[in-house]
Amino acid sequence: MNPSLIRQEKINRSGVKSARSSNLKRRKFSQSLAFTFLWLMGFAAMAILIWIIGYVFVKGLPAINLEFLTTRPAGGFDGEGGISTTIVTTVYLVIFTIAVAAPLGIGAAIYFIEYASESQQRSKFIRWLIKTARTGVEILAGVPSIIFGLFGFAIFVSYMKLGFSLLSAGLSGACLILPVIIRTTEEALLAVPESYREGSLGLGATKWQTVTGVVLPAAIPGIVTGIVLSIGRIISETAIFWVTLGGSYRLPQNLMSSGRTLALHVYMLATETRAFDKAMGTSAILIIIIMILNLAINLSSKYFQKRLSGK
Repeated sequence: MNPSLIRQEKINRSGVKSARSSNLKRRKFSQSLAFTFLWLMGFAAMAILIWIIGYVFVKGLPAINLEFLTTRPAGGFDGEGGISTTIVTTVYLVIFTIAVAAPLGIGAAIYFIEYASESQQRSKFIRWLIKTARTGVEILAGVPSIIFGLFGFAIFVSYMKLGFSLLSAGLSGACLILPVIIRTTEEALLAVPESYREGSLGLGATKWQTVTGVVLPAAIPGIVTGIVLSIGRIISETAIFWVTLGGSYRLPQNLMSSGRTLALHVYMLATETRAFDKAMGTSAILIIIIMILNLAINLSSKYFQKRLSGK
């Protein structure tokens, strides 16, 4: 073989290796740069969250004491009294709203994911009905809360004569969080591998047994995430409950009683009184309650996931 050709071939191979090495270094550098940017954004988000919570705690914790937690608001424009009745009202409202919205939202999502495809083949009307329902869920998920408040005021407070009460507020809140629960539950069900369903059906289980015994246990973490987000929204909303729950500082005696949530109390303290320190203290209690509820729900979801999966 011609020595010049051999030398040229070696030069070409060396050039290819050099180009490959250079390309690999560029890709590794771009990957490292992207990972660094993502980590920085994550740390920035955490820093902002910690700064906000820390600021609320620093300003609010000095106002918290036993009297603040065990006495009810005094009313008026001076901000006197504590927050005992607002804590109880908030817990009542969360429990009632989730009890109404969670079964409806989870059931609707199960139907959309597990049964809708079979139902659509039966008639055009059912196909149109399911499509309309999905579109309605997407639209309602982006509607401002005050619209749900006005709807609740018009239907539950005025038309059904329920008045400013926990019942009116809970039903309005259920309408507010229903799209969130449906969408998050749908995503959780879609994340379950199709092989789980095929394996269960292949072993002779019915469709309902597959859904309740295989699909739901695997989707519980995602479903719980949707419920936690819904609880956070209920606790933090003010506009919708201002026009449905009222603003009574007294302890609700039943579902027909008016009340005041913690978020609504913070709003009233910050806008109608001069007790900014107590507003910050109430905000600190609000954050603590959200943390406790999230922890309790996560622990409960793990327990029920084990029970449903037979462990």
